Amino acid sequence: MPRPLGELEDAVMTRVWKWNRPVTVREVLEDLQKERSIAYTTVMTVLDNLHQKGWVRREAEGRAYRYEAVSTRAAYAAALMNEAWSQSDNAAAALVAFFGMMSEEQRQALTDAVRIVQLPETPADENPGSAEGRSGR
Repeated sequence: MPRPLGELEDAVMTRVWKWNRPVTVREVLEDLQKERSIAYTTVMTVLDNLHQKGWVRREAEGRAYRYEAVSTRAAYAAALMNEAWSQSDNAAAALVAFFGMMSEEQRQALTDAVRIVQLPETPADENPGSAEGRSGR
């Protein structure tokens, strides 16, 4: 798992994830400047670092780049939780402590997530919407 994002990296990635499209340094800069004083070159460096670390991919557009997230914020959060959990010498105790810190809304999200991953899978040949079902296998 990559190390957690730094404060400025997180601020930049928050915008990339929120906008969910390729972004330019200028777009990120202008949005960040609503909250803080920051230079174009700083944002450019952060996005370049994020590219080198594998958080974003980039595509040249003229003399500049457009940057796009490689994965979702949810995947990032899940990786952080997994890394933290794996540091415990007692996984059950760590989970109990974590659940105790959760809000009611978070506990409901957990219940919903567990329900989703526990749904029984329908065999592909019994699912008329699957490729196998359509091909007559």
